[in-house]
Amino acid sequence: MPRTVIVSNRLPIKVQRTEDNLTFQPSEGGLATGLGSIYRAEGNVWVGWPGLYVQDESEEEYVRAQLAEDSMAPVFLTESEIKEYYEGFSNGTLWPTFHYFAQLAVYDDALWRAYVAVNEKFCKAVLAQTGPDDTIWVHDYQLLLLPEMLRKARPNATIGFFLHIPFPSYELIRVLPWRDELLRGMLGADLIGFHTFGYMRHFLSAVSQLLGLANHNGQIETPTRTVLVDAFPMGIDHARYAEVAASAAAQAHVREYREALREVRVILSIDRLDYTKGIAQRLRAFELLLQRYPEWRSQVSLLMVVVPSRDQVAQYASLKEEIDELVGRINAQYRTISWNPVHYFYRSFPLDELAAFYSMAEVAMVTPMRDGMNLVAKEFVASKADQRGVLILSERAGAARELSDALIINPTDTGQLAEALHEALVMPEEEQVTRMANMQALVRQYDIFAWTKLFMDRLAYSKTQQLSLATSILSPVVAKKLEEDYLQAERRLLLFDYDGTLAPFHSNPQRAQPDEELRLLLRALSDNPQNRVVIISGRDRDTLEKWLGHLPIDFIAEHGVWLRSAGDEWSLFQELRADWKRDIRPVLDLYVSRTAGSFIEEKDYSLVWHYRRADAELAAGRARELTSHLTFMASNTDLQVLEGNKVVEIKNAGINKGTAAARWVSTHQPDFILALGDDRTDEDTFRALPPEAYTVKVGSAPRSLARFHVAGTTEVRNLLRKLL
Repeated sequence: MPRTVIVSNRLPIKVQRTEDNLTFQPSEGGLATGLGSIYRAEGNVWVGWPGLYVQDESEEEYVRAQLAEDSMAPVFLTESEIKEYYEGFSNGTLWPTFHYFAQLAVYDDALWRAYVAVNEKFCKAVLAQTGPDDTIWVHDYQLLLLPEMLRKARPNATIGFFLHIPFPSYELIRVLPWRDELLRGMLGADLIGFHTFGYMRHFLSAVSQLLGLANHNGQIETPTRTVLVDAFPMGIDHARYAEVAASAAAQAHVREYREALREVRVILSIDRLDYTKGIAQRLRAFELLLQRYPEWRSQVSLLMVVVPSRDQVAQYASLKEEIDELVGRINAQYRTISWNPVHYFYRSFPLDELAAFYSMAEVAMVTPMRDGMNLVAKEFVASKADQRGVLILSERAGAARELSDALIINPTDTGQLAEALHEALVMPEEEQVTRMANMQALVRQYDIFAWTKLFMDRLAYSKTQQLSLATSILSPVVAKKLEEDYLQAERRLLLFDYDGTLAPFHSNPQRAQPDEELRLLLRALSDNPQNRVVIISGRDRDTLEKWLGHLPIDFIAEHGVWLRSAGDEWSLFQELRADWKRDIRPVLDLYVSRTAGSFIEEKDYSLVWHYRRADAELAAGRARELTSHLTFMASNTDLQVLEGNKVVEIKNAGINKGTAAARWVSTHQPDFILALGDDRTDEDTFRALPPEAYTVKVGSAPRSLARFHVAGTTEVRNLLRKLL
């Protein structure tokens, strides 16, 4: 029976060494909660580091046996591996780069080698737990290389990957010396998930710019598979936080704190010590609030909880020193006998005390400089039973894409944050309730369990789509069946693309005219009264008319714009406009001037940039830039950008080969259909045809909506000869 295997750097358990033995305590993290129903199901397992350095083989076996009882399998790491792979490359290189603090990143080949080695160690551990039909879900930035490693060992496995931190823009990711390897590592997955569409868009851009892989509607075409990329905003266990906040233990803490604070209003800040969290900026904003609005002195206090984290690292130690100094300065300047401006705790708290803080706070400041999602914001919302309270949220947290009823601020704008604090403190209760109710409804509906189910459902869908696009080779047995069906049919529709299908590509497209063999083949097929032969091409109508107009065949030109039945005049599929070309043409001219060997082909209702004659490496980069440029210009217009074989084309949207092919099918009602095509534009044709049609993809990449594939134009002509 197929299993599901979860893989992360840390297991959802805390293994600690005491004087007498080892203790095992479950983690309370949101991920552990959400995935609990998966990894604890029969046969499933969670693979990761237990957080402990084992001393000998007997202790290793003891830990392994204890964890197996809770559906976990350990990956044992040495102290040097944690130092170099985790603290070094993961948190010294990837963490600052992905959070837009590239100036703090370390570039060290030794750390990179350690990162590769530990990913390989995880790969071996996962392979020991899985079979070829199992589903594997890999998590986070510490294991970016793992999906590709698993893919090489298990080519047909179902692999998902989710990144829990931001994915930076192309301009940042390109700085990494190992950027290509990291991207290829992620592309080993079938589904790659991010918290927001923005992170997803950055990833697609990086893959396009650095690896030259095209994407369409979030699907990346790799040489072997189609990889789906999507956004999955992570949630929390809303019911649990609401329940804990209302519990007797939490309310007892609230009464205790309220007795100490008396009538002072509370602004809450809870975060782990990290330079990405904007903690020092919050203190400066609170100080500015007290300067600008003296009436809040003695009336409001900032309750700041900073959870210790890596304070032996220089940047973190420096940040803690800065926070300590700011707290000391603010308290020294504004403290009175009965009032303390900042209550500062440098430690962690159990959940019931955190829930008490959430419950009693009137304002929560969640203002990271950059964050993947930030679940503190959602925890605060879930804990507000009376729906009174205001969330101030950084626009750079993933949660800001969802919690739009928060006061959204720029975390580097201290003045704006100070004003948001004032606005929150004076906000009418009615408005507070309205905003909080809206946010609670969203957090309740899209909780951690919905997130888990959505990702797993989407992963299963992506695999199904891959299999549906996995075409079979047109074997002799299939070819024989095709011939038999052809001979038995009375009305046959033959739809042929031209370039790359009937004729090989040429560096100069105008020199790809049909040879005598092709003319004779098309003549013989079209002379048969039972056949309707249609050339369905992206070429302009004049060229097709010149080359093949003497034959009794039909034409669909410019990807469906112009139509002509044999013996008739050309007609437009529908009325179109071409005035957009005066704005787009200068852009293409610019890329021609920058790319020697490229040129523009102008059709009636489209423009095409050809780069087959240009330097391959230079042209590939220019094509990606041009595609991105044109896609931006075409947004919110009725234009679309097409990437073909060594061409980039922009044309009117809504008309394609598929819409035109569908018209021929409905008009002529054939009982046999054969469609041949080689590139993405032909997928529209394949999509529009009935499932029993013989659809054949031409070329080396077998992923297609077509049922079958052949290697090239030679095989196409061999197939057509058998029909004569």
